[in-house]
Amino acid sequence: MRNKTALLLLACTLAFVQSCEKDTPYRITEDSVGPLFKSSPISELETLFANDSVVKDTSELSIGNSSKKIEVFEKGGKHLLTLTPSTDSIPTIENVRVLDKRYKTDKGIGLQSTFKDIQKQYAIKKIVTTISSIVVFPKESNLYFTIDKEELPSNLRFSSSNIEAVQIPDEAKIKYLMLGWE
Repeated sequence: MRNKTALLLLACTLAFVQSCEKDTPYRITEDSVGPLFKSSPISELETLFANDSVVKDTSELSIGNSSKKIEVFEKGGKHLLTLTPSTDSIPTIENVRVLDKRYKTDKGIGLQSTFKDIQKQYAIKKIVTTISSIVVFPKESNLYFTIDKEELPSNLRFSSSNIEAVQIPDEAKIKYLMLGWE
């Protein structure tokens, strides 16, 4: 009886681990985006994204500077991520812009989510108003979400004053999902 229980527990654990591993390529946590970790050096990008194409800014490379941005594409051409490297002695990634809808945070938020979804999963630390968008910063998170002002009521679209959470429609869609590691 003990062996059967132990075997059943082991089988359930393996099934759980395998289901988690399937989701890993598009999972966003505070310290990772798919196979990329906060501590991953730039030199390992080709290995981390072995099944994808990693494209560095060639205009920067030709004049001897380090790349200003690095883009990751699927082999079929779909743009997945844009990465901004740090200027450290061993460069890592400083900022990640998610461009593919399959990527989701560990709380289920992705590019198809709405402001209401963000509010359900995260406490809002602050909202910054820019010329064409608003940027939502959750508390205790490295994530931030950009919402186009076109998603706002017409009287707020051209406003330069601070926009409060109560003024943002629940159905406002996320335009950009970013993760900043400093």
